[in-house]
Amino acid sequence: MRKKFLILMLLFSVNPSGFAQLNLVSFEQIDSLQNIEKRKVVIFIHTDWCQFCHAMKNTTFKNENIIKELNDNFYFIDLNGGEERTITFNEATFKFKSTGNNSGIHELALQLGTVNKQLNYPVLCVLNSDNEIIFQDNNYIKPKEFKIILEKLKE
Repeated sequence: MRKKFLILMLLFSVNPSGFAQLNLVSFEQIDSLQNIEKRKVVIFIHTDWCQFCHAMKNTTFKNENIIKELNDNFYFIDLNGGEERTITFNEATFKFKSTGNNSGIHELALQLGTVNKQLNYPVLCVLNSDNEIIFQDNNYIKPKEFKIILEKLKE
């Protein structure tokens, strides 16, 4: 019985070969992480109802090359634009703003995701190590295109 348990534990603790997982960090962790190692911060801003957001999650952010590049060279934050928790970032506090009927938008999604005075999902926002926006794009980005963007951001 104990031997079977140990074998099962071993099987469940091993990742299938080729399976890579994206390392997520929170806004609250960024300052501490930047003190350890300066990196650009890639923020994926999305919603639950956005089909292009889901498509990007299931293609671009499941691509092993993208995952490796993000994990090795960037800090990655996943931000739901409908997030209801209060977030402290860059010495400011951001909250969810209800628009009624169980809908609303997070102030931080507005702050980081507004491109040309509009917020259209999905949004890719990149910050430098001083938390300044250096790149924004509000389109579905395929893995091949995203790899090129990441290469340019490393320069």
